[in-house]
Amino acid sequence: MEIKNYSSSTSGFILLGLSSNPQLEKPLFAVFLTMYLVTVVGNVLIILAIYSDSRLHTPMYFFLSNLSFVDICFITVIVPKMLVNLLSETKTISYMECLVQMYFFTAFVNTDSYLLASMAIDRLVAICDPFHYDVVMNLRRCLLMLLGSCTISHLHSLLRVLLMSRLSFCASHVIKLFCDTQPVLKLSCSDTSSSQIVVMTETLAVIVTPFLCILFSYMWIIITVLRIPSAAGKWKAFSTCGFHLTIVALFYGSVIYVYFRPLSMFSAVKDRIATVMYTVVTPMLNPFIYGLRNKDMKRGLGKLRDRIHS
Repeated sequence: MEIKNYSSSTSGFILLGLSSNPQLEKPLFAVFLTMYLVTVVGNVLIILAIYSDSRLHTPMYFFLSNLSFVDICFITVIVPKMLVNLLSETKTISYMECLVQMYFFTAFVNTDSYLLASMAIDRLVAICDPFHYDVVMNLRRCLLMLLGSCTISHLHSLLRVLLMSRLSFCASHVIKLFCDTQPVLKLSCSDTSSSQIVVMTETLAVIVTPFLCILFSYMWIIITVLRIPSAAGKWKAFSTCGFHLTIVALFYGSVIYVYFRPLSMFSAVKDRIATVMYTVVTPMLNPFIYGLRNKDMKRGLGKLRDRIHS
């Protein structure tokens, strides 16, 4: 049987989506459209609430507002194309569209990761060195951390796309959900061994760095909190970290499962569930975790509601 090679400049990919069963496409469209709208509206409300309440103009909420913005961008890269394909018969994505989707997806998921690390550093300083908090976490330093997060993430994403642009692809060019590095590598007719090594090494450097930062920050926080004599003081310190830790667990749990395994260990169903968790579910849950369980955010949302009604 003859296998055709497709030029990287003209070929495209087929996005199968979440299910190959046509009867499930419309229900899935309704579910993911709802999740997308909830995510966008929820994160916009978080941003507006922080902006409208001067008491929320602190480093923690500065990073949270940027996390909400990145989450909107993050889910917008993936879900609208997924929704179009659920109602379309062709379900294709051009090669250039695939590279663009891969670039922005990688950039935003890494920016998310670095923002979560920045929030961990903020909690570390707030709990372990509260008297110097305002000096250490000043606006200039927060802006530099944000700029660094975006710059590293986009450079990482650019390298990924440049690697993918050098590959050629065979007659089988079907991708399950969206254009990500591992699924595209798996379809290539080229020798991808060197690309896999570069991708894994660079992923370890870029994704594991913020994860280790979060890990060490919370190790130091735990050590500091355990020295607090009163149980009430310990609970108060830990309670400021609970929301952040919940998001970290959801995000990194699924990311580690999807990315830190060789191609030979891919499981289609489990990969799709894990991918949906960090691409759709986690951005949707962020506003609920931070907004509904955080009294400062509740106050900010109440103030925003009053402004709208006045």
